[in-house]
Amino acid sequence: MTVTLGILALLETQPGKGSELAEFLKEARELAIAEEGTVSWYAFKISDTSYGIFDTFATYSARTAHINGQIPAALAKVAVDLLASDPDIRPVDVLAFK
Repeated sequence: MTVTLGILALLETQPGKGSELAEFLKEARELAIAEEGTVSWYAFKISDTSYGIFDTFATYSARTAHINGQIPAALAKVAVDLLASDPDIRPVDVLAFK
């Protein structure tokens, strides 16, 4: 399988909401597992208020399905309560993959 596509999503929490966002991201893992086209899915913490998600895909259709899938929909539902600003979501090209 050739992985050539990704998504980088950077998330800034409201003060004091980092642990809630971390828990949301841990639970979102189950949704990512159910996505056939998502090759890898990582949720990470940068600081107490900065978090992120990085996903990889082999096809444009898989990336599009993920963008229109359950994780972004679930994030949209909690964003007002947890996030300090809109998520910074960037499609990326994967240059190398191991």
